[in-house]
Amino acid sequence: MADADLHLSDLVTPVLTVQESALAHNEDTVFAWARAQGVLLAPHGKTTMAPALWQRLLDAGAWGISVATPWQAEVAVDAGVSTVLIANAVTDAAAASRLGDLLAADAGLRILCWADSVAGVGILAAALADAARPLDVLVELGGARGRTGARTVEEGERIAAAISAAPGLRLAGVAGYEGPFGPDRSDASVGAVDRYLQTLIELHERIEYPDGIRPVLSAGGSSFPDRAAAVLARSEGADVVLRSGAFQIHDDGFYSRMSPFGPLTGTAPLRSAMHAWARVVSQPEDGLALLDAGRRDVPFDLDLPVPQSVDGEITALNDQHAFLRLADGATAAVGDVVRLGLSHPCTAFDKWRVVAVIDDPDAADPRVIGAVATCF
Repeated sequence: MADADLHLSDLVTPVLTVQESALAHNEDTVFAWARAQGVLLAPHGKTTMAPALWQRLLDAGAWGISVATPWQAEVAVDAGVSTVLIANAVTDAAAASRLGDLLAADAGLRILCWADSVAGVGILAAALADAARPLDVLVELGGARGRTGARTVEEGERIAAAISAAPGLRLAGVAGYEGPFGPDRSDASVGAVDRYLQTLIELHERIEYPDGIRPVLSAGGSSFPDRAAAVLARSEGADVVLRSGAFQIHDDGFYSRMSPFGPLTGTAPLRSAMHAWARVVSQPEDGLALLDAGRRDVPFDLDLPVPQSVDGEITALNDQHAFLRLADGATAAVGDVVRLGLSHPCTAFDKWRVVAVIDDPDAADPRVIGAVATCF
């Protein structure tokens, strides 16, 4: 596509783009930091569901790719990913059986999933009792007001015992998600996250693993990778695997506020690699412009888009329109294209089947140098 002499102006709006140099900067920054911390990365593939972007992560040294569902795991296996971590419990017997088929078909494939109840272990055990190769299962530990996960270490021990006793399953570690315990970077939130991460270590140290297994100790880490690395690295005899996925794309909203990369980690700050571009389709009254991008095109679950090429504010989104309230003195004529900064890549990519790769979003007419397909 770099030879096709395409520019942003050749694409129909609205359009989502990613910037090649920002992708490379974010990948280089986080993988260098992870190596220095002695932790492994299994970036969450659900962020983009783009195998071409997953391959960049694997080429950079990723331990594996995380996904959220069994069907996403199949996409990853089809894309050639050899270590797939399903960061969720699998309670669908048919899906569990299919995972067994995938493992039987490829001796080099490793699939791991979670269990947060003895009942869930029972579903996996029934589906995989006659499996040719065992499915690796991690005990998921949560906490009060968390998301999924066993609520106490003692409950986690009971789940671990059930996994160990089940044919077709192999106890492979402990995992959890620290996000619900720290809504911001305040001292109180960081303290709550640290205390939760310490419970993962406590459960890990109480578990007796099967011979020949090097257990996995895994946390999310997209907002708190520094804390996950600092706390979990105190454990012994485990591979510490962070599932941070948003770092590759980053954003101009939630993660720009939450990410510690920069002064807190002694690294360069991350850069948003994604932008949306929308055209003014109407200016029905002074100070108001309507753009051709709406809820079907841009994320809105955490923050509304932010106009970056004109001074103003997006105040609301309809299905296919954005309301741009212009600042005093700002202008946006019908037909003009407005660059939008976005928040939360996980709910940006799911709206697009193909995402253009550009060289420089600050150029007058950025050059299109590639494209990535998504698999939603």
